[in-house]
Amino acid sequence: MASLRGIIIGALTHAHHELEKMSKAYPISYVQAKSREEFLQDCQSEKYQDVVAAVLSYEAIPTLGPFNKEFIDKLPPKLKYLSWNAAGYDPVDIDACTARGIFVSHTPSAVDNATADVAAILILSSFRNTSQFERNLREGRWRHGVQFGNDPEGKTLGILGMGGIGKALAKRMYGFDMKIQYYNRNKLDPEVENKYHASYVDFDTLLRTSDCIFVSVPLNKSTYHLIDGPEFAKMKDGVIIVNTARGKVIREASLARALETGKVAAAGLDVFEDEPDVIHPGLLSHPRCTLLPHIGTNTQETMHAMEMVCLNNFETALTKGTFINPIPEQKHLF
Repeated sequence: MASLRGIIIGALTHAHHELEKMSKAYPISYVQAKSREEFLQDCQSEKYQDVVAAVLSYEAIPTLGPFNKEFIDKLPPKLKYLSWNAAGYDPVDIDACTARGIFVSHTPSAVDNATADVAAILILSSFRNTSQFERNLREGRWRHGVQFGNDPEGKTLGILGMGGIGKALAKRMYGFDMKIQYYNRNKLDPEVENKYHASYVDFDTLLRTSDCIFVSVPLNKSTYHLIDGPEFAKMKDGVIIVNTARGKVIREASLARALETGKVAAAGLDVFEDEPDVIHPGLLSHPRCTLLPHIGTNTQETMHAMEMVCLNNFETALTKGTFINPIPEQKHLF
């Protein structure tokens, strides 16, 4: 094989056929290092001296460790393109990439429908209290001791972050006769608002007037613990909180306290601050928490679609020196 031009750091689990076909066309290979130290040494050796692009996935973290500044700075010297196999890219040190002149792509639209489906499940479960009813049934208690749920119809859904996932959820929940309002960095065009039956409100208004708040913002410096004690204090008594974005957008200790006091009636969470190792005991023990192990994109079809977007970006980097889906922070560079 000619000198490697591309490497796969991690694993692709659903687009095997497409990757095999690509491997016959371009000099690319999976990283075989068994430790972070071994990989970083390989990056500085002749082994990867001509590598210009890499696929990067979560699956590499257990072996290679965090994708922090040290990791980025020691990537092969000619590497200029990282094709990240996910929509959210907070595990990658973007500042370090930009400082080193490395471009990063992600897989935004591929995750929208599957994640919105999980969000809809969490919203309906939170309103109707289905998780507690199911636990009761499995424990032989039928409906005894479980409080009534509530109808979603006529309630106000506040979507915090009206990107692709927020829009897909608005489409779904409008079918349940919910009133849709949203807060976003940028107000959508009127025709887009009309399409999704959504009204723009400011952040404080969304907090104060929503019966259910859905969190769908990326994790960055400005959104870390965006929802904390002061924000919960502004919300309606008995509000429902649903999060499929990143756990660190909400301070879990504050959410647990709000559940204890009844400020928050129910929560539906697919993400957690320190997943998968630590989940706040106040969430685990609360009867009206529906908790899922970060399965927003876990369908055969969506995982394949994500990997195809990732591979298309990877191939475009190898052949044209550009990306189809650069991350927002770097779009102005393309």
